[in-house]
Amino acid sequence: MSAALLEWYDVHARELPWRVSLADRQAGEVPDPYRVWMSEIMLQQTTVAAVKDYFHRFTTRWPTVQDLAVARYEDVMGEWAGLGYYARARNLLKCARQVTEAHGGSFPKTHDELLKLPGIGPYTAAAIASIAFDRPETVLDGNVERVMARFHDIHAPLPGSKPALRDLAEEHTPSKRPGDHAQAVMDLGATVCTPRSPACGICPLMIDCQGRLAGTAAKLPRKTPKKPKPTRYGYAYIAQDAVGGWLMERRPDKGLLGGMLGWPGSDWSENPVPHPPFDADWHDIGAEVRHTFTHFHLHLRVLTAPMPDTSAPSGLHIVAKHDFRPSDLPTVMRKAYDLWRDH
Repeated sequence: MSAALLEWYDVHARELPWRVSLADRQAGEVPDPYRVWMSEIMLQQTTVAAVKDYFHRFTTRWPTVQDLAVARYEDVMGEWAGLGYYARARNLLKCARQVTEAHGGSFPKTHDELLKLPGIGPYTAAAIASIAFDRPETVLDGNVERVMARFHDIHAPLPGSKPALRDLAEEHTPSKRPGDHAQAVMDLGATVCTPRSPACGICPLMIDCQGRLAGTAAKLPRKTPKKPKPTRYGYAYIAQDAVGGWLMERRPDKGLLGGMLGWPGSDWSENPVPHPPFDADWHDIGAEVRHTFTHFHLHLRVLTAPMPDTSAPSGLHIVAKHDFRPSDLPTVMRKAYDLWRDH
């Protein structure tokens, strides 16, 4: 399996900004662990298409792990805005500082040592060790799970079948070029062995694929049905002072949108309690934000009022007009701003 995959990969590998091409590898260039780590953190729960621009901005602004380690928290969170899962951004900064301070700016090479760094779990540790340091670690993402389930015709549903699929992926991981093998399986799943309508006719594994032979490939992997997402509701309050400053809050580090700037608001629940930041004749703009998080849908009513003075209520602060960038807001808060602006 690995030999066929690597032969295919050498011709069809995706060109990605964090990757070293085959030609460059043959010329002696090796993967940069910093860029591999950055890409893997960004790609968690996110698509390649969504990540590319963020990756370019981050690595242009902070070309090395040492550069990122001295970055301002607000700048990192601002650049991350819109990518979601904001704990990743907080851990990105923590990890960069730990690598710089405890490891002299060099990422550890082993799976076990990488696991000790903030924000790095088993999958990410395996990916970095494999791709950056060419260690024979088993990398298991959604693409790899799909390829293994189809190649071996595994019908047990995910997530329960994950350990078995990992064992199969481990059996196929070679001692030579394990990093290229890991990327080859992921590329195969992303471009050929796709979730819908897999292109079995051009697959380098088609001869031995048990799912193709059984006619079940397109139905695999099976998944345990998900429970319907509940819907929560809330209020967002947008206000400016007399000189155009914006009344904002920084959300707690833990929880949704942790550490991000946003509009003051109510709780998010089935029956939210209005919680305006100051007494005023708040105007409901007549439109609501609709946004979906991992575990629930959110509907936010947007209300607006002018601030009575330039002092922020306790726990809130004013962002000056010239410092305010809508692009620095998390997506749900930017949606609220867009509705306010259009109103």
